[in-house]
Amino acid sequence: MFALVLATAIVPGLSAKEKISIAPDTIPQWMLDEKVIVGGDTVSVILPEKNYGRYDRGLFNYLYIPKGQWAFGLTASYGEFDADDVQLLSVLKDFDFKGKIYSIKPSISYFIRNNQSIGLKFSYTRGTADLSGMTVDFEDDLNFSLKDVSYYTQSYTASIFYRNYIGLSNMKRFAVFNDVDLSFGSGSSRFKRYYNNELRDTRTTVTEASLNFSPGLCVFIMDYVSFNISFGVFGVHFRNEEQKTNDVEEGSRFTSGANFKFNIFNINFGIGVHI
Repeated sequence: MFALVLATAIVPGLSAKEKISIAPDTIPQWMLDEKVIVGGDTVSVILPEKNYGRYDRGLFNYLYIPKGQWAFGLTASYGEFDADDVQLLSVLKDFDFKGKIYSIKPSISYFIRNNQSIGLKFSYTRGTADLSGMTVDFEDDLNFSLKDVSYYTQSYTASIFYRNYIGLSNMKRFAVFNDVDLSFGSGSSRFKRYYNNELRDTRTTVTEASLNFSPGLCVFIMDYVSFNISFGVFGVHFRNEEQKTNDVEEGSRFTSGANFKFNIFNINFGIGVHI
């Protein structure tokens, strides 16, 4: 309670004090006063924002996408691996592996304010892997072989998100943004292999929820078409798994966690259409 009262007292004080400019005054006045017409309304190119700090660094949020627009996006990926395309060392013999994974992620959003939108995302991911045979030979230290191993997975995810853009210039070409999305998903996987000459068929059902923060960059490559790239840097997730082998229930597991790091496996590329 003390911290809340203290913050309430400090913020108005900071906003009321005269700002100290620490950035060179290089932006001409005509650019600061520039207006555009959006849906019959006259809007300033530079969006008004309250500066709660003591210093004025001369940074502006330019109008990038106006209020009232709809945006439709699509992100898709596909990857495939075939052992015939690579040549490994003599450690692995009779290596016959094929795998592929693909995903499709459509989205729709509406701009409730200038440079700010809310929307829905949907995602479908499917992957398969088949290992027909593999022999590992480390002379007399380690020798084993695998065959007839297969893995299959698919998942569905729906999420609601909020995206805030920061326009980098009055040209409306480049902007950075931050995504905050709350997602819920479910999926299943199947793992088949032989153990002691007996086929073991393990099926796993997954239910999960997550809260993710993903900054990114947006570039308009045409008047109404944009290219987006985003990076997953922070997230909180909850995951529940239930597993059966040969139709016999083996158990369940609940996990949760948070991470704050740049994830190279969570880079998304997409195309957006704005109307």
